Amino acid sequence: KLTSLDLQPVITPKVVQGRVHLKCAYSRPFSKPPLQYVVVWSRQSTPGKKEQIQRDTTLQSFSYIEMNGVNLKLGDTVFCTVTAFTRDTPEQQSLPEESKGFYAGIKFLPESLQIAEDDKEHILTVLSTVPIACPGHDDSCKITLQLSTEDLDSQLPGPPDIALSACQVDLLQVPCSESSCAAATLTVTAVTDFARDGNRISRIRAEPVGRRDLLWRAYTPKDVKVTVRDLPTGNCYSFTDPHIITFDGWCYDNYKIGTFLLCRSTSRVFEVHVRQWDCGGHRSATACNCGVAVQ
Repeated sequence: KLTSLDLQPVITPKVVQGRVHLKCAYSRPFSKPPLQYVVVWSRQSTPGKKEQIQRDTTLQSFSYIEMNGVNLKLGDTVFCTVTAFTRDTPEQQSLPEESKGFYAGIKFLPESLQIAEDDKEHILTVLSTVPIACPGHDDSCKITLQLSTEDLDSQLPGPPDIALSACQVDLLQVPCSESSCAAATLTVTAVTDFARDGNRISRIRAEPVGRRDLLWRAYTPKDVKVTVRDLPTGNCYSFTDPHIITFDGWCYDNYKIGTFLLCRSTSRVFEVHVRQWDCGGHRSATACNCGVAVQ
């Protein structure tokens, strides 16, 4: 057998005649007679298992495979394995060398988030590892992703604990570099819900919209798991005739009639006014909350 030739196969995405392809390129050692190569394309079917989808025999130092949405789809992890031999002695082959797995599709970075109800914005990058092909002149070279959130803890009431800065993002066609052929960013913030509901898990889902080609139409990217750490929040109250409990737990009564400033923030434009009317009649001088205004 031939020894290991250090072929170092690498997969990169390419657009060929308006369609998305993957290219397996490898080094070409000098040899007389010249070497030929067997390139086996495979994809990961289940964890730890691969299935062959194409086999090429070529004199070139590269091989192409089309992502047609049928035998090779977005969301697949693809490998190419290269073996060299000479035409005179095809039974003497080099040791097969396999490329790193290439994930073809949409990626979120980071793949999961752990955030807290502290009003901080967290940047989420969404990118495509394959180029955005434009087969027709009327098609804009972009992929539009519709974003949605869902609470995975269905036993708790209320909406998800996260808010996004955008409902959809556009991935515009750019030259591929460093495993990214198109990218966009958005921010994720934990919703301060004033509820002691423990740590909750939500997910962000992205769905391509408006594409007519089979490759993108039948594809749903992986969800992003977001764990929100619950933080205690302060509360103040004004109730019945009215008794008042402040943020720091101090209690007192305010039986007066009129409009009052209940609370005001010292760090942002936020204040609450309450209006109290006479509700005791002739029997007792008692005031009750009848209105509230919030800025």
